[in-house]
Amino acid sequence: MKYQSFIGLEVHIHLLTRTKAFCGCKAAFGDEPNTNVCPVCMGYPGVLPALNAEAVRMAALVARALNCELSARTWFERKQYFYPDMPKNYQISQFASPVGVGGYVDIPVAAEGDGLAGDGSGPAGSGPAVSGGRTKRIRIKECHLEEDAGKMIHAGNVSLVDYNRAGTSLLEIVTEPDFETGAEAETYIQQLRRTVRYLGVCDGNMEEGSLRCDANVSINLRGAGLGPKVEIKNLNSSRFVRLGLEYEIARQIALAEKGGVVRQETRLWNENRDQTETMRSKEDSHDYRFFPEPDLPAFEPDAAFISGVEAGLVELPFDRERRLALEYGLGEEQASALCEERAFADYYESAVSAARALGVDGAVAAERVAIWMAGDLRRVLNRDGLGTADVGSLRVTSVRLAAIVALVAAGRISAKIARQVFDAVLAEGSEPADVVAARGWEMVVDPAAIAAAVEAALAAEPAAFSEAAAALARGDAARVKPLSAYLVGKSIAASGGKAEPGLVKAALEARLAAVSRAL
Repeated sequence: MKYQSFIGLEVHIHLLTRTKAFCGCKAAFGDEPNTNVCPVCMGYPGVLPALNAEAVRMAALVARALNCELSARTWFERKQYFYPDMPKNYQISQFASPVGVGGYVDIPVAAEGDGLAGDGSGPAGSGPAVSGGRTKRIRIKECHLEEDAGKMIHAGNVSLVDYNRAGTSLLEIVTEPDFETGAEAETYIQQLRRTVRYLGVCDGNMEEGSLRCDANVSINLRGAGLGPKVEIKNLNSSRFVRLGLEYEIARQIALAEKGGVVRQETRLWNENRDQTETMRSKEDSHDYRFFPEPDLPAFEPDAAFISGVEAGLVELPFDRERRLALEYGLGEEQASALCEERAFADYYESAVSAARALGVDGAVAAERVAIWMAGDLRRVLNRDGLGTADVGSLRVTSVRLAAIVALVAAGRISAKIARQVFDAVLAEGSEPADVVAARGWEMVVDPAAIAAAVEAALAAEPAAFSEAAAALARGDAARVKPLSAYLVGKSIAASGGKAEPGLVKAALEARLAAVSRAL
């Protein structure tokens, strides 16, 4: 391609602290406007901020999960600017000393040729843009902690401000300009959302603003380095991130092709028109007049703090996907679906482990639990308006699902009956074995009972039995097969639907063989 694109993302996440970053006001979404405010977050003269320790811990946890190095000494600055939703006219943020620096994440990338720079020649240190299960490395410049602004509500000619969000703990994750396509950026946002949810530090609800993204994008002739930077705001979904970047890259290329100049500016994504629009000229860091926050001392993490952060790390979704695929023999899509939420992946591994403990073959347990979770379990969650993170609220616990799998594997119930057992356990919260016993659903495996059911079917279908025996005698397997299947079904029906199909088939075949030899 003639042009190369450079994309860097700034993702803001609301940390799930009970209170705000520098005061004791409740941090909650959806409360009555302007009820969670106090003199500190409203910027009254003479007030003193106090740093939220849990916000610092969560920020450090995310930084370490993104392979950043924690700063040995970090402090806050005042970022000066005037907006109606920032009552102090400055934001307490970090500029010179972020919580963490110099990290990276690996993301799966699209097939070669998908996007502007499909040949994989990205910025220095970005890793190869490849497909087939391989990855591209995205460098994390820094993670810095700050307070959020309030929320503006525009209604016609009237603008309202809700300050409930002002002062909420906000972590900004800044990447290097290593993305080349909107699709790569979308993948990163989706992966980052899952990561912070796995860590339990953010709910990731982009529609509520608890995870927001700004994108910086430039284009230039291939090999010429970065071009003039344009920032895109108002990207409140991973899909809009992709669409906004694709539009902006195309806009800048078209402008360059006409001999125009790309201006450094801030643009908004208009989701109704599927285009970016000019918002204001782009500020530089000196425009904010940063200076150290005089009311907050520097923070120096000690060994106990760092040890606590390391202890809070968990296996992250992308790593877990790869492990589940390898350890349980799952396909990539299966593993990805199971790792959508930490609770869902935990449920899967717990159910497989429990099924194996009940004597189910390991590979069989892994496959059948995955099938149940992709089918009936998701059906129920969708029906009840729940997400996969809510799987733990169901009465069909992982251990109970394992028991159902074990009952089927042992031949005690059929696959059809298993679904009825599942629904009964879901409704009643009973143990699967108790449900089967109470309803008399266990399969008939007694040889005498099986033989009686076969004889009853043959007596009711003498013509079909005689024709099957004659076909077997003359070696007409093509004719025997459908007749045999028909008689197996009749035999199972004669048992009240409880006879074990494999045993019925064996008994019927033995009966047919005996008669055919006499012909």
